Amino acid sequence: MNFIHKSILVKSVLIGLIVIGMSACNQSKNAKQEQAHEKETHHDDHGESKSLEETVLHWSTQKVEALGLKFGELPTRALSGYVQANGWLEVDPSDKATVTPLVGANVTAIKVIEGDKVKAGQVLGYLSHPDLIKLQTDYAKAYYELSYLEKEYQRQKTLFEGEVASGREFQQAKADYFSAKGLVEGLEAQLQMMGLSLSRIRSGEIYTQVPIVSPIDGYIEGVYARIGEYVSPGKRLFDIVDTDHIHADLMVFEKDVRKLEKGQKVLINVETAPDKLLEATIYTISKTFEKKPKAVHVHADITNSVGTLLPGMYITGKILTSKTTVPALPEEAVITEEGKSYIFTAEKITENGVQKWAFHPHRVITGQKSDGWIAIKLPEPLPEKQKVVWNNGYYLIADIKKSETGHHH
Repeated sequence: MNFIHKSILVKSVLIGLIVIGMSACNQSKNAKQEQAHEKETHHDDHGESKSLEETVLHWSTQKVEALGLKFGELPTRALSGYVQANGWLEVDPSDKATVTPLVGANVTAIKVIEGDKVKAGQVLGYLSHPDLIKLQTDYAKAYYELSYLEKEYQRQKTLFEGEVASGREFQQAKADYFSAKGLVEGLEAQLQMMGLSLSRIRSGEIYTQVPIVSPIDGYIEGVYARIGEYVSPGKRLFDIVDTDHIHADLMVFEKDVRKLEKGQKVLINVETAPDKLLEATIYTISKTFEKKPKAVHVHADITNSVGTLLPGMYITGKILTSKTTVPALPEEAVITEEGKSYIFTAEKITENGVQKWAFHPHRVITGQKSDGWIAIKLPEPLPEKQKVVWNNGYYLIADIKKSETGHHH
């Protein structure tokens, strides 16, 4: 009997252990299922799109004022579409000059250096050569000979008309006079182009040095002469550029040319003043395409000057092409999170007798940007008179993310 009782007892213990083991397995399985379900539910409840739009932040009036939040109804604004373009600062051909000598001579003095500001007629340097002296003496001689030939021509003309002198003598006097007159006028033109005083030369004062003068107002862009150097006619001595009328030369690709018109505004960035915008107006659009790249030149007058602007500086520009009135907010009011854009509505509430602000994020679709504003489109319209946050949206999104992190822990 004792053996039988012991056998029954052992079997009972074994059965109990099996039941306990199965129960433990079931509990473990259920725990894992509940954990998986909990994770799944957490993902559903806290997925980025759903959690943001279901979140409501409550801030005190003091906090709102401290962070400088501004509210208002969702405004509409005329935003401009634009064409992106790159290019350079440039001046018109009439604002550039290359100074060259009219006759061969030696450089005896240079009075300017690169960067100097000069006025039209200002002396840039001096030339000297025997040929220049000879040109002046030839002129003085020809001028006084012309005076004699003119008197002889008038005398022969009077005699011929009075049938006193022969036609042959009159014709010879006429030919000599007009030939000398042409020579004198040609020499005068050369001397005047050199900036020399004709009356001074006629009085016997000869220039031993001939001044080289600037033809325009502007800045010395290049000096290519050397003292003592012999320079031939047409040799490049100085380059001058007038930057007072500097303009933007932008390249616009073929696909965007149809959007361009004279008078359109252009906003331009230049590397020397990265924090400021130049404003310009299109005044001409080229009618021919550059081959590489296939684009047209667009020239725009700059209406405000920022810093030092020099021809050749690289620029980027936005040509404002069209205006559309759309719902829009300042860019800092629109927050992008995980590739999605949100704005916040604001509502004043009373909680436990204390006034607070409630902020609710709304998913939006963003559009064009202009002057710090961005067009937005809501899937559903907001209630009438609904206030929205106009600035510092990043404070709100930061608070949401902070609260989410705390909840996960």
